[in-house]
Amino acid sequence: MSALNYKHLRYFWMVAKSGSIARACEQLHLTPQAVSGQLRELEEALGVELLRRAGRGLELTEAGRRILSYADEIFSLGDELLDVARDQTTRKILPFAVGIADSVPKSVAHRLVAPALHLPEAVRLICREGRLNALLGDLAVHRLDMVIADRPMPTNLNVRGYSHLLGDSDLSVFAAPELAETLGGSFPDLLQGAPFLLPGDDVAIRARLEQWFEARHLYPRIVGEFDDSALLKSFGQAGAGLFVAPTAIAAYVTDQYRVVVVGRIESISEQLFAITTERRLSHPAIVAIIQVARDEVFRTSTPTAGENGRTDQTAKPARARRSRVPAPLTAVPTRQKG
Repeated sequence: MSALNYKHLRYFWMVAKSGSIARACEQLHLTPQAVSGQLRELEEALGVELLRRAGRGLELTEAGRRILSYADEIFSLGDELLDVARDQTTRKILPFAVGIADSVPKSVAHRLVAPALHLPEAVRLICREGRLNALLGDLAVHRLDMVIADRPMPTNLNVRGYSHLLGDSDLSVFAAPELAETLGGSFPDLLQGAPFLLPGDDVAIRARLEQWFEARHLYPRIVGEFDDSALLKSFGQAGAGLFVAPTAIAAYVTDQYRVVVVGRIESISEQLFAITTERRLSHPAIVAIIQVARDEVFRTSTPTAGENGRTDQTAKPARARRSRVPAPLTAVPTRQKG
């Protein structure tokens, strides 16, 4: 078969886009006879009919519609090539696909991932959210560059990967102001019988939070369980119940959801990990995420109450624990065989 004649293909593309040979001829500055002749040559070369008469006009055949979709891509790439050739300063866009486990607070995920859009390199950010096991499957076949999770790589998966600690933070307990006013006593006793919103079973701190309640013989009234942390906070904002979030983002939570801190649980730590297929990190977006985790997200001072004292307007600032984050390019891995 002879090579494809791209000039003929462009004439077909122009006719299909304009809807008639006459309008295509006006744009191409050619006669209808010339264009019709070259369309016939294209059909003969491809061995299919591309256009057929429909009343006074033309319509695409099934083969014509398929070939038009290819022509769209071909000429779109051609236009992009010309743009690059004309502008030598055009930068290659670096794709960065990150998976975020649905157990990770969205506010934390946003603060971690946002720096990827402010690198010297042009980055196209692709975010995927879902269950950790499904995201790790995509990581294993290189559909994702990194997964952010609230736990390291599970040991029961046949996936090769490395877990890089981003940081950790203890927990603060929040309530809508109206609900907080109804709570009696000091923290943590005020939790007894109070409405409480639990994170879902897939969230790593869920079991530790229930153990903490049990150890202190506290029995809050569980009114809801939520896999999605943003939805949980929205219910908390509406006064449905108390809820927990990392102390490292307490200032953000109180400002964004208009809630107050009623106590702090220093004995429970929520950790975040970056899981990658690399031992030594090289992707600039991943390096930036680890850097911002160390310098900003898990290194903040927020006004909170201690575990044994209730928050009030005069509470002194308590510094969130500094994250134990390894150096950006030499993060200590958790390797799984695969």
